[in-house]
This record gives sequence, structure tokens and C-alpha cells, in this order.
Amino acid sequence: MLERDIDRVFFSAQELQDRVAELGRQITADYDGKSPLFVGVLKGSFVFMADLMRCVDTYCDIDFMAVSSYGSGTTTTGAVKINKDLSYDVEGRHVLLIEDILDSGVTLSYLKKFIEGRKPASVSICTLLDKPARRKADIRADYVGFECPDAFIVGYGLDYAERYRNLPYIGVLKPQIYQ
Repeated sequence: MLERDIDRVFFSAQELQDRVAELGRQITADYDGKSPLFVGVLKGSFVFMADLMRCVDTYCDIDFMAVSSYGSGTTTTGAVKINKDLSYDVEGRHVLLIEDILDSGVTLSYLKKFIEGRKPASVSICTLLDKPARRKADIRADYVGFECPDAFIVGYGLDYAERYRNLPYIGVLKPQIYQ
């Protein structure tokens, strides 16, 4: 049923699985012995973060933040709102922000500075998708699953109006759905 709204598949379920496993191996090596705190940026990151965590072989803690600069639209409002803050104290911790997509960069730029103000040992960013064509803030991710062109994509946690998160792949949404 959902597939009829998808114009084409960008990244298949297998491609996602393979790349997430590669990222997990890299993060395991980089954070060995550091016991990082993985912070998922809700809601979009939850599928990616769950799969990524199963591919990381080092001690770590997890937490979540709910942050938004989009509201229910398709473009950023520029105003970042924290709807759920961290449960853990991050002072002295190695923090890895887990995001579904680095798009405008407004939210992640704000969030990184917000967390850095709490004196962690380090703050790094892992994003499944990097969409540099729409970047408004000067920020880049330390770990990137895929670079993607400027298309409206959904699936694997990414949504439009809270729909399509449950697709096992990432696809381009037909324009008539969101226009």
C-alpha cells in the first residue's frame, strides 16, 4: 500500500544493512575503551540507531533527544525547539549524536553546541544520510552512511507527516503526495 506513493527506491534494505554494518565496525574501532553515550535524535533516527547499535561491539550507553526545526512542513523554520532533553549527564563523556539525515544542518548545529555547553569529552555526529545541497549551517558529520541528492525521501525512519517511517528502504516520495 505505501509503495504506491514511492517514485523510486534510493537505497535498498540490503544496501542500508551493509552500510550500517560498515559504520558499526568503524565506530567500534574509534570508540574502543571510551564507553560512549549514543544520543538518538528522535523520531527519525530510531530505526537507524537500533540497527547501528547491534553492529557496534563496545560498551556504550544510549539516550534520546527530541528536537525539531521543521514542525510538520518540508523545510526548516530555523527555530530549534527541544522537546525532550537528555536523561544522562554528559560531562566528561564521549557523545555520538545519531541522526537520520543531515539536511539544512540547523538542528544538528544547534544541538551540538547545546551539548558542548555541558562539557563532554567529545561530541561527534553520525548520520545515515547527508544532503549537502540544502545545507544552511556550517556543520558536517564525522560518520556518514550515504550522501544523497536533493530529493524528498522517506522510509527507514524518515517520514512525511509521520508516515512512511516503516518502509524497510529509503525511497523518493512522489511529489503529488507532499505538494
